[in-house]
Amino acid sequence: MHDGEPTPIAALLAAYRPRTAAEAADVDRVRAVVAAGDPWARTLPLHVTASALVVHPPTGRVLLRWHARQRAWLQIGGHGDPGDRAPVAVALREGREETGLDDLVCWPDATLRQVVVVPVAAGAHEPAHEHADLRFVLATGTPERARPENPTAELRWLSLAEAHDTVTEANLRDFLGRVGELLDRTP
Repeated sequence: MHDGEPTPIAALLAAYRPRTAAEAADVDRVRAVVAAGDPWARTLPLHVTASALVVHPPTGRVLLRWHARQRAWLQIGGHGDPGDRAPVAVALREGREETGLDDLVCWPDATLRQVVVVPVAAGAHEPAHEHADLRFVLATGTPERARPENPTAELRWLSLAEAHDTVTEANLRDFLGRVGELLDRTP
């Protein structure tokens, strides 16, 4: 709780319905981190991050980003900055920073679409830890304007089938399936 009110994360989790037993266990772990204090604190061995798949609804394509540290094609996203409380705002900020797209919006709305705890290997300046990743879907109307934030962070627009064949993480394949369900409902 923060000032007697549920945090934005707690409110999101209260409304969220996990699809699998593994996801329910991850949601319980995130709830425990939220209840303990600042869930965004990078000093915690498990801390919250927010991410999103960027879609171009008219073509059904999704945008993947090369993450050199993980050596994998993943969705955009990252850590909260000091003072951040709303996961969707973090996903939007990270999306703009990582893609250069200034027209990103929540799509079809700001609903939390997946919760997953993912391991992160040790880096030069931090030990191995876990991210409690809260995932959303963002859309752009200007996919041709996507630009990587740096030369090692290549971006690729792919069909859902191509993206499914490109990613290596089972949880991201599941997320792609959930995004496909949303795209299938789009007129």
